[in-house]
Amino acid sequence: MKILFYGTASYDKVSFTKELKNYPDIKIDFIDSNLTPMTAALARGYDGVCAFVNAEAGAMTLEILSGFGVKLVLMRCAGYDAVNVPVAKDLGLTVTRVPAYSPEAIAEHAMGLALCANRRIHRGYNRVRDNDFNLEGLVGVTLHGRTAGIIGTGRIGAALCRICKGFGMTVLGSDLYPNQKLVDDGIIDEYVEYDELYRRSDLISLHAFLNDESHHMINDASIAKMKDGVIFVNTGRGGLVDTQALIRGILSGKIGAAGLDVYDEEGPNVYQNRSGEIVDSVTSRLCSFPNVVMTSHQAFFTVEALGEIARVTLDNAQAFKDGTDYVERSVVC
Repeated sequence: MKILFYGTASYDKVSFTKELKNYPDIKIDFIDSNLTPMTAALARGYDGVCAFVNAEAGAMTLEILSGFGVKLVLMRCAGYDAVNVPVAKDLGLTVTRVPAYSPEAIAEHAMGLALCANRRIHRGYNRVRDNDFNLEGLVGVTLHGRTAGIIGTGRIGAALCRICKGFGMTVLGSDLYPNQKLVDDGIIDEYVEYDELYRRSDLISLHAFLNDESHHMINDASIAKMKDGVIFVNTGRGGLVDTQALIRGILSGKIGAAGLDVYDEEGPNVYQNRSGEIVDSVTSRLCSFPNVVMTSHQAFFTVEALGEIARVTLDNAQAFKDGTDYVERSVVC
């Protein structure tokens, strides 16, 4: 089975090559180009393609892939926002993903962003590098004894709940499908509706699925319901947050600190080096605020996560070839 691997980074090649020895029936060719309508024709002669969260797997791309005989789209990420799933289904393409490669890694990064933004660690670090030991503007709040509100309590949200409990916080959860076991085990103190979570939480972290209902769930109205000075973290999906509303919340002081690994307008920047460009973007605006910390979609980025991504992706490729069951919850269509 031949797979064309799009958007290869050095760490992708290392992690997948390490695992490939266990899959003698699968051959992968790695290329730097991302999957787009312009590059889809490169997959001619391949059985499948492998792409990441920043791919452009819309209708045109999928139609080109199908026209060249590609039958399998392996998304090496948990989300499949980049794929036009109804079109893929109509074309008879199988789309898979990696549903939960490292929930703890993402949860740890979320807490790291919260701590860094709250305590202005990034600013303190830069000051000390310049021999400036002044503490003005660096004051934060103690998390112990405060309330964390976790929106979305699947594997990642639950992992962050456990971390917050370790910090001595009261933990509120909001989820369309509450997990009573998390309450029974003392990991979540209480499930509440969104509005109550906004009202009571000192720290809010997003881990919800992105769909039509959740798109821009964080907006001017929801921010207005939050506590003044709330710590806000998003390592989920950028589209969950109306960025301009978030900026207004930061300017008003409603949001006292923000840690962002994703944001709605990140598409052109994800995993790209644009350091030589003059970029007029929402990223620049957000980075200008002293109480905002941003990273580039790296919450998942650990050795363990990369290994799991490679194993699950290759397991799904093997299952497609053999006509056997895919990894649990990984088939999109």
